[in-house]
Amino acid sequence: MNGYKELFEKYLSQLKEEINSYKNEADIWKLAGDIKNTPGNLCLHICGNLKHNIGAIIGKTGYVRNRDAEFSRNNVPKNELLKEVDSAIQMISPVIDKLKDNDLKKAFSSDAISQGGSVGMILLRVGSHLGYHLGQINYHRRLVAMNND
Repeated sequence: MNGYKELFEKYLSQLKEEINSYKNEADIWKLAGDIKNTPGNLCLHICGNLKHNIGAIIGKTGYVRNRDAEFSRNNVPKNELLKEVDSAIQMISPVIDKLKDNDLKKAFSSDAISQGGSVGMILLRVGSHLGYHLGQINYHRRLVAMNND
C-alpha cells in the first residue's frame, strides 16, 4: 500500500507547492485560459474528493462532503487552502496505511464513481483525478504569471 500513499502524498505536496507559488494570492481565484474553475476551487475539490472517497467511503471517517461548496466558495485565503490539503493528507494517509492487499480487490461501496469497481480501481481513479487537476493548476499558475510579466 505504500505506493498508493507515496503517490497521494507526493501529489498533495505538489499541490501545496503550486498554491504557494502564486506570487499574488488573488490570482488563485482568477479564471484564465480554457480552465473553467479557479485553482482555489480545484484545490478544495481535490481535497473534498479524497476525503470523501478515501476517507469517508473506504476509511469510514464520517467526513461529509459538500461538493457544491468546493466550487462555490471564493477568496479562501492561501493559508486555509494549505490547511485543507494538510487535512486531506492527515485523513487519507492512515486509511491507506490500514489497507491490505485483499482490501484492494473488494468492491467499492458507493455512488456513481464506483461503477462496479474495486477499492484498488477507485484509488487509481481518484489518483488520476488528482493528477489531472494538479496539471490544470500548474498550467493556470504559469499562464497567469506570464500575463503578469
